[in-house]
Amino acid sequence: MADGLSDLYHDLLTGTYDCVDRIILNAYFRMGHSAGGFHVWWQALTGSDDTLDNAHLMRMAGRFSRRLRGYAKAHDIPVIDCPVGERKHDIAEEYLAKTSITQGLFLILVGRAQAPVWAVTRAHHLERKQPMPYVNHYSFHILDPEWGHITIKISGHPPFPVQVILNGHEYVACQARKAGISFTKEGNCFTHISDAAGLAKIADTLSQAGAIGRLSQVCERWIYSTCLCFALDLEEQKRSRFQYQYSNYQIEYSRNLVFEVGGYMEQVFQALIDRSRAPLDLKTIRTILGYQRRPRYRKRKQQSAQWEVVVERPTYDLTIFKLHCGKLTLKIYTKGERVLRIEAITHNTQELDCGRSLEKFPEIVSRLKSMLERFMNALSCIDPCFIAEETLEQLPVPAQVGKTKVGGIDFNKAKARSAGPIPVRATSCCLRSEKAPRETNRLPHWQDRKIRSHSPRGQSHGSADRSPRKGH
Repeated sequence: MADGLSDLYHDLLTGTYDCVDRIILNAYFRMGHSAGGFHVWWQALTGSDDTLDNAHLMRMAGRFSRRLRGYAKAHDIPVIDCPVGERKHDIAEEYLAKTSITQGLFLILVGRAQAPVWAVTRAHHLERKQPMPYVNHYSFHILDPEWGHITIKISGHPPFPVQVILNGHEYVACQARKAGISFTKEGNCFTHISDAAGLAKIADTLSQAGAIGRLSQVCERWIYSTCLCFALDLEEQKRSRFQYQYSNYQIEYSRNLVFEVGGYMEQVFQALIDRSRAPLDLKTIRTILGYQRRPRYRKRKQQSAQWEVVVERPTYDLTIFKLHCGKLTLKIYTKGERVLRIEAITHNTQELDCGRSLEKFPEIVSRLKSMLERFMNALSCIDPCFIAEETLEQLPVPAQVGKTKVGGIDFNKAKARSAGPIPVRATSCCLRSEKAPRETNRLPHWQDRKIRSHSPRGQSHGSADRSPRKGH
């Protein structure tokens, strides 16, 4: 877990840990996503193709809603219809704080989103509705003994595509309690840990091959008995051989640096932002993200992927430094009072070009980890190149090296500035120090050579250094 940035500020840290954060899996019934396969499944479910029409497909979606609302009313489970733009996660957090349920379904949120829907034409011919219509999606918020708060979002129309949303920090918290590790958790972050090494060991299990089985188990535990049962009861699922397969859609991987003093964390973070925005050019970003070339032109979108390095301030006390390209994002921001989080995100695992099936989960996490470490190493290389204001002030003061006294260097004097091409001006600008001298008359040596190479013989430009020619 070594990286340049953690090593650079090792003395200021009380510990670090890596954790797979947000995980979104797609669950799909492969047979139901092709016209021929859907015909075969419908015949197994109903016995014939005679009932395959738009009316019966709509009735199936209506039956899903009626069954769900009836069950929720009988068991006092809230069902909330959410308008467009409302943050469903905030609603779930509010109900989670006051629910008395310790395991199982505690909330259902209903919202509209696009989903694939079949349209039946003459002779039971199936076609996709284009564009994809907006239909009701039902978000089941569940408390799981192994993963804590999970969300299963399912469409009410066949073939009932599903998204399973999990949180790696919730999993680590549940396992840490079982292992007897005490901790303090603020939101989605551990701020105080009694056994940092033990917690880091638990978090590392999500990066190993065993995580595939854990993810599959949590999906199988709830998706059929708690969600799909409102569309197809268990007997219908068995008769029609309805079985989901899983693929990785979105994954976040984070490295968390726990500082001993929150004030030091703020100073380090603000300095990283000020120093890193300019040096991270396109070539550096491509290296960090692992691209061999620029994003290819996509005719479907009519534009190429956008590269950007931005600083966002969504709230007064939160600053996010973000490096973004296409479906990949790197972020660095503060969590709580003492935690600095560096995060690598793939918004669509197809961007990594290593496969999306659930079996590829460890490889995807490994690629995100490598991307994150390249990012941190780049930041650590940029940081030592800058001179602190205190150092600039102490340079003119005489010092002693062993038994030898040495004089200081005062860059306010022209003689000291002409001694060598020291980039004091760039340092001064980056540090915003009024005390640092401003060298405006001297060009860097590479610019000087460039000017000379493009200048007519015998002409001089600006104030570049000019050496006398032979014979003059």
